[in-house]
Amino acid sequence: MRILIAGAGATGGGYGARLIEAGRDVTFLVRPRRAEVLTRDGLTLDAPDGRRTLRVNAVTVIEAGDHYDLLIVAVKAPALAEVLNTAAPAIGPKTMILPVLNGMDHLDALQTKYPGQVLGGLVKIVATLDEAGAVLQMTPLSTMTIGTLDGSPLKADIPEALNVPGIELTVDGAIVTRLWEKWAFIASAGVITCLFRGNIGDIIAAGGEEHILRAIAETEEVARIAGHPVSATSHAQAIGLLTEQGSSFTSSLYRDLRHGDPVEAEHILGGLAARARKLHVATPLLDATLLQMRTHHRALEREHADTSGRGILINDAER
Repeated sequence: MRILIAGAGATGGGYGARLIEAGRDVTFLVRPRRAEVLTRDGLTLDAPDGRRTLRVNAVTVIEAGDHYDLLIVAVKAPALAEVLNTAAPAIGPKTMILPVLNGMDHLDALQTKYPGQVLGGLVKIVATLDEAGAVLQMTPLSTMTIGTLDGSPLKADIPEALNVPGIELTVDGAIVTRLWEKWAFIASAGVITCLFRGNIGDIIAAGGEEHILRAIAETEEVARIAGHPVSATSHAQAIGLLTEQGSSFTSSLYRDLRHGDPVEAEHILGGLAARARKLHVATPLLDATLLQMRTHHRALEREHADTSGRGILINDAER
């Protein structure tokens, strides 16, 4: 099976390295700078089971008609449209597409364009890239859950290709519900940490537990009304993680916001808020957080424009 992984960051690189180690035919589709590094230095995975550097095949374009059997999309939502446009020549009538993004809106878009070729998938890995571009996997956790969106049986060749050492693979006949459970959790975590600008321990210490419970209830109610109620197990895990006293936990949305990285606010929070409106579910905390992040984004754009304008005036005065 020819596998194309769009993205070689912490997620795409981490899982891709495991597949390559197991002898799978893997190619990375990346931007030119990342392709240069991978081609020159290889892909380094530094994990609890050891550090290794692998020679990899990295490309920036796909020739027309060069179809792959499986496309794994492992980028953040802001890069999705560009990646899918670049990857389009790799997608033939039999190519299966496995996006491992947060949220759900991308699935609707992909199914419209490639009906019957899209799978549901979610991954759990605690990893990041270091300054040299190596993947640092910080815990042994490395799971992948996949399944068909309509609940039909999954062809055996895909799980056979993905079931390799270092990846705990699960085929789930209710993958859409699993995706909704994850969406509800990451949205509530994003609401809590972005709205109150802190980690869970500090929010609890400041008296925010009641608001945390309300945020969890909001996002889980959207999932329930959408027809995919969060299981008791997933609910208990969310409560445990998001109400733990002294916890340093923060959401990826909040971390990206603080670091100035592209954020998935529209994909995670905006998408859920839009569905809540269609389903007539009240989500005041979700809406407030989304408004705050949109306001922040607009302020940054204005400040950037103002700074650029002042720079031009200063240069004119100097001349």
